[in-house]
Amino acid sequence: MRRRDLVPRSSDLGFVAQPQVRWLDPPELARTALKVVLASVFTTYGDRREVQAALPGGLVEPAHRPEGDLWLDFVADLGDGFDATYTVATLLAQPELKVAGPDGPLALPRGHVLVMGGDEVYPAASARGYEHRTTGPYGAALPAPRPGTVLDATTEPTLLAIPGNHDWYDGLTAWLRVFTRGASVGAWRTVQRRSYFAVRLAPGWWLLGLDSQLDEYIDEPQLDYFRTHVTAHLRPGDAVVVCAAEPAWAKAGHDPDAFNQLHFFEREVVRYRQVPGRREREDTGARVRLWLSGDQHLYSRYASRTPDEAATGGAADPRAVQAVTCGLGGAYLGETDHLVDHVVLPPPASRMRTKDSPGTPFDRVGPTYPAQDESRRLRRRIANPLSPFWAGRRNVGLLATAGVVQLLVVGCLAGLLGVLRGGSPTLLRGPFADVAEAALGAAAWVLGLLLLHVVVAALVPGGRLARLVPATTGVGLQLVAALVVLVAAVAVPWPAWSPALTATLVVPFVVVLGAVLGTEAFALLLMSRRTGVVAGWQMSGQAVTDHKGFLRLCLRTDGRLEIYPLVVDAVCRRWDVDTRDGAPRPVPADGPPAVRLLEDPIVVAQEGFAS
Repeated sequence: MRRRDLVPRSSDLGFVAQPQVRWLDPPELARTALKVVLASVFTTYGDRREVQAALPGGLVEPAHRPEGDLWLDFVADLGDGFDATYTVATLLAQPELKVAGPDGPLALPRGHVLVMGGDEVYPAASARGYEHRTTGPYGAALPAPRPGTVLDATTEPTLLAIPGNHDWYDGLTAWLRVFTRGASVGAWRTVQRRSYFAVRLAPGWWLLGLDSQLDEYIDEPQLDYFRTHVTAHLRPGDAVVVCAAEPAWAKAGHDPDAFNQLHFFEREVVRYRQVPGRREREDTGARVRLWLSGDQHLYSRYASRTPDEAATGGAADPRAVQAVTCGLGGAYLGETDHLVDHVVLPPPASRMRTKDSPGTPFDRVGPTYPAQDESRRLRRRIANPLSPFWAGRRNVGLLATAGVVQLLVVGCLAGLLGVLRGGSPTLLRGPFADVAEAALGAAAWVLGLLLLHVVVAALVPGGRLARLVPATTGVGLQLVAALVVLVAAVAVPWPAWSPALTATLVVPFVVVLGAVLGTEAFALLLMSRRTGVVAGWQMSGQAVTDHKGFLRLCLRTDGRLEIYPLVVDAVCRRWDVDTRDGAPRPVPADGPPAVRLLEDPIVVAQEGFAS
């Protein structure tokens, strides 16, 4: 059965299997935009992180600690459509995954700890959203242990989470109820009490989860928590893994201030501490060895450059600092061709008053997912009307809205150009050649003014005119589409009925053709942008369900941390309902999908290069 066939069984399953979010549907865009605005306003005047200072603090202790190697899973940007989210959850729940490794088959056991790296629900946080898109599917993928089962790290894994921007859209209210009350999500057990956490994984290894709210400053109670429970206890040679809500390292290539918050956190919490009675700070001797994040729905990796190297080459050196982005947990697939090849952290142009100078060079290494050439091909599909990923086919609401908008615009243009004939049975005035000539002249004016605006904006790139280019481009393309619809409507030999009867044919014609051309004009607007919010809609508008993945990590007893990037190219779309263990739960009809290792395991040593 398909996802839609599971919906009638929601009362048995305990959740409603949700479709993938259609981000370009106007109602969805409007609701999400409203929540973004409200979240920005309310978090400005009432930071929920400040209130959490009253909640229990202290280091977070996993529900169970295994003997020997410690396995961890990292997944981010989940809680979207059922097929994608549940496929990933099913793979995470498998007792063991077998994949092909560089030296033969690898058997990777399920993580003793599952870390959710932000954006645990889409499109915006709510109690029902988490129930139907996150906790319901994850609880079904790994049901609670049967009574009498011995509870340990394999039967009751620990669940840790940090919030992303979508989790903050209700002020973090629903997120706190889900992840900080000690409840269980199926067999996964939540243990944290705040929206940030610190865990001592093993002697010499720490895992820190940072709540950066909506890219705001780190609040003082959060800093006090880390300074008290982490900074004061760090020792020389300690290694720290930091989970952040955004991959600031990848964004720093375009925004020199993007890494400021993480660099501040690294300096103030990990590298230095204040000694009572002394003005100078002392070096803890600890270092961040691995940065982890989602937010961008892709996989990429940056590695610090070996001190004696002038170019990329130290990627395989276990002493290098790794910065990994893996946001493939369930949301739409992102693009990778915007990623820069090299970045210095912090960038020299950063406005931080206290920063490392010079910064540390990082190089993008290993494969991206999707590959950059594949990413460029995927982006173009949104403007291809023959593709199933065309903007109108993936967002029916956009198609309908474009048709109504085009009807209104065509009506206005028909009046301005004198094409409407009031009271005449023909309704539209001819001859066709005159109307086409007038429309062509109007289109030339529209395109000429648009070109002038683009040229002036290019000469003054930082001004208001440059910021208005997407808006004027969108309006200009819609006007040209409306003129084409108008000419087509005049060209059709409509029957000489009464104006009302003729309108019953003309209006649907204009709406349908306007919907197609108006949507295509909008898609061309998206393709005209290379950066910014509008450019991001090229992939979000396609709502790509396939191409998902997560990270499986292993902290060996000898102090090495191994990272296994795992991807699934095609998610499950056919399901059965299994009732053998009592409560019904969906299972893949054809078995778990094939999972593969994206690149050779990445080894991170406990200690890095000598500083």
